[in-house]
Amino acid sequence: MASEAKLKANEKYLKANTKIVSLRLNYNTDKDIIKKLDEVDSKMGYIKELIRKDLQTKKK
Repeated sequence: MASEAKLKANEKYLKANTKIVSLRLNYNTDKDIIKKLDEVDSKMGYIKELIRKDLQTKKK
């Protein structure tokens, strides 16, 4: 178990350096998206890759 100081330091780091983004998908209207996300190893990695590709396309 981590010490209280370690937990507090970790919480401080996360607050200063990260952002949580949540996404709610509908089983009826977003079936295709849910199916694809279930097929990939890393949902976060896949979504970040798609966004970065989109950003590169827009730069050109």
